Amino acid sequence: FIMFVHLGVDSVVKEDDIIGIFDLDSTTVSKHTRKFLNEAEKQKQVINVSFELPKSFILCGEKGKTKVFISQLSSSTLYKRSKIL
Repeated sequence: FIMFVHLGVDSVVKEDDIIGIFDLDSTTVSKHTRKFLNEAEKQKQVINVSFELPKSFILCGEKGKTKVFISQLSSSTLYKRSKIL
């Protein structure tokens, strides 16, 4: 049975596809995270699920493809919605 996690607005992902849920404020301090997000954006792997102030990003892998979702929901809210962590 497949569980989905609501990321905000009209976006959901399969719980099994989630690799990690990250807080933008604390993780973008690292130059490695900023570089990763910049590269993902260049490769058109970033999907902004809201036009509000972003608070988290969700790294998903589906069928060998990586996607990064930017969400207005906090990482703790998303964590509570999922059972993966």
